Amino acid sequence: MTPRKKAPAPSERERYEAEVAAYVAAGGSEDVQRVITAVHGLHRRLSQWYSQSLTDVGLTGGEWGVISQLATAPRGTVMTPTQLAGALSVAPSSMTHRLDKMTERGLVDRTPDQEKRTRVLVTLTEQGWQTFQQVIKDSDVVESDVLERLSSAQRVQLAELLEQAIAGVDDALST
Repeated sequence: MTPRKKAPAPSERERYEAEVAAYVAAGGSEDVQRVITAVHGLHRRLSQWYSQSLTDVGLTGGEWGVISQLATAPRGTVMTPTQLAGALSVAPSSMTHRLDKMTERGLVDRTPDQEKRTRVLVTLTEQGWQTFQQVIKDSDVVESDVLERLSSAQRVQLAELLEQAIAGVDDALST
């Protein structure tokens, strides 16, 4: 018996076209499915790259979630472990364990809240901020490559269109 050769994995474009065709055949609107499937496919592929990139700098996805939440919070905003757990959809006990490791590595600080002494506040350390910057700089290179086929005006237009779609999601979820 001759061993079968494994078929090569489809390209992202082939996967996209097959998904859109299936969704349309199932009754979905082609223009809607093209957009949603493209956004999902882009997210899926970038997520694969981000996971590898985080591994390269010694972070887990969960640790990156904490760093990202703290780094992107509006100035003056402080977060508790419970708030971080809620934002990242993990159990508070899991967040405590994650924060223990991150504190040991010098990425975050936990300090008692001076106003509510039973609460703990989590802040990003200078090392945590530098890690955030490194990941963003590394990511920007790949993200720029992904968007290189678009002109600056097209990037602005795409951003504006996606921002409108995000507002539509907010509206749909608030009703």
